[in-house]
Amino acid sequence: MGENASFWESLIYAHPTCTTWKQEAEGSIYHLASILFVVGFMGGSGFFGLLYVFSLLGLGFLCSSVWAWLDVCAADIFSWNFILFAICFVQFIYVTYQVRSVSFDREFQELYSALFQPLGISLTVYRKIVLCCDAEVVTLEKEHCYAMQGKTPIDKLSLLVSGRIRVTVDGEFLHYIFPLQFLDSPEWDSLRPTEEGIFQVTLTAETDCRYVAWRRKKLYLLFAKHRFISRLFSILIGSDIAEKLYALNDRVHVGKGFRYDIRLPNFYHVSLPETPPVQPSHRLQRGSPRRKPVGVTNCGSLGTR
Repeated sequence: MGENASFWESLIYAHPTCTTWKQEAEGSIYHLASILFVVGFMGGSGFFGLLYVFSLLGLGFLCSSVWAWLDVCAADIFSWNFILFAICFVQFIYVTYQVRSVSFDREFQELYSALFQPLGISLTVYRKIVLCCDAEVVTLEKEHCYAMQGKTPIDKLSLLVSGRIRVTVDGEFLHYIFPLQFLDSPEWDSLRPTEEGIFQVTLTAETDCRYVAWRRKKLYLLFAKHRFISRLFSILIGSDIAEKLYALNDRVHVGKGFRYDIRLPNFYHVSLPETPPVQPSHRLQRGSPRRKPVGVTNCGSLGTR
């Protein structure tokens, strides 16, 4: 204990205390370095936050090196500050390279700003999503079909970037698909990874459209590697299906001015007691999202779109 006490005492009291303080202040370079340190430590997170921090801290250490070289004339102070400046410079170059490596085309950048950035998705995660679709935006010309009822296989998941898609079933209009909505979220959700299926609706471009498409098998491989991306798409697809259901609910009417609420199946029977009860086969079921309810008029068809 005595040796430990003497060690701490020598560490604390080995140097004489300051009896007199310098009357003159340090030079402007020293104060500039201090200001850069204060401002630099106010940086945020993310790539651009790191660029902000490392750039200002690097300039602060450089100013401290100049101050130690010119005013203090202390080789050790100069050496440490210059080493820290070099470390910040290397980190700045590295982060700049990372930012450059995750840059995207204009449409993908706009998609990130509108859909993924508000959810807190980092650029590195978004880059994996973009690479999964080969960083390609597909063009669909006006009046061309994305899918045909009973013919087109369900082998991909697509997100509309621009334009408008018309959804019909047996020639009857269901609803529109607008930018930032999935084109085939009900079909995707109705099938398991090992199942195959075909579209039960026709999707036609009302205007020139642009969309991003992920191949089904390739996207499932991405989900297997990154569970976070799997949960992200599950939330986005579920929200997209809910929006389509609510949009359809406004179009579904039964006789005598009553509205059929797809969220409350019993409402149909309460409103029209004389109407034959809906058979179980006409209820919304997983894997059959586009069945038509009995007695529904002026709506074309009921589905998850």
